[in-house]
Amino acid sequence: MSDSLNSPAAPPALGDPVWPARAKGEPRFPEGPKADPAGSHFERRIRSFQPRRSRVTAGQADALRRLWPQWGLDIDGQRVIDPAELFGNDRPVVLEIGFGMGEATARMAAGDPDTNILAVDVHTPGQGNLLGLADRGGLTNVRVGNGDAIILLREMLRPDSLDGLRVYFPDPWPKKRHHKRRLIQPEFLTLAATRLKPGALLHCATDWEPYAEQMLDVLTAHPDFENTQPDGGFAPRPEFRPLTRFEGQGLDKGHVVNDLLFRRVPHRQDG
Repeated sequence: MSDSLNSPAAPPALGDPVWPARAKGEPRFPEGPKADPAGSHFERRIRSFQPRRSRVTAGQADALRRLWPQWGLDIDGQRVIDPAELFGNDRPVVLEIGFGMGEATARMAAGDPDTNILAVDVHTPGQGNLLGLADRGGLTNVRVGNGDAIILLREMLRPDSLDGLRVYFPDPWPKKRHHKRRLIQPEFLTLAATRLKPGALLHCATDWEPYAEQMLDVLTAHPDFENTQPDGGFAPRPEFRPLTRFEGQGLDKGHVVNDLLFRRVPHRQDG
């Protein structure tokens, strides 16, 4: 999760803000996202994500410094959060796991200002980029989470607290020995179901066809979810999910993108 924070800084471009020099070992963003917010408080399970290292631009750094204290959330697993307090209102909340650089998230937030989006990732440049996009777009319905989404779901969210869950283009872990690292597994769905309200939409998308087939099989078999498609297959891309530049490039190369839209079924009655 440390990406490029300790890498040598590039010379500032003309007009870029110039930050004070830091002592060795001093965090670049003292009030910003922590390198490992959950620390050693929780067992080191098999991770479904891997940190990416890339340089934080001056604009992203500025957004992190200015906006993280207001719009950021470190996933430390040490407290239960109240979404209404986090967003300052009681509008529906959708959790997005893995948002990349945040362009699609910002566009969805702008297109549906009455829905709050809690977007979680471990990529510091992407966190800064999304904060900057939200700031420039006047989007008050975005909060950025830093850390492991499993800890967020398990430790920090109450049952029935989410109105939707989005997992777009997760790491496909294509090698067979790594399939256990894929996020969409029965155990994850069981956990997610406890936090999703009945009727909440779980929306997945991937351009890796074998993973799409696995997602469809696992979701179809899970008793807490039902396919929104009458034929039980993949769904057309809904209008609310923007076509990203990365996705467009893949489509130009002949990649097939599959969307899966499943709903949380009503709670089963004991007995």
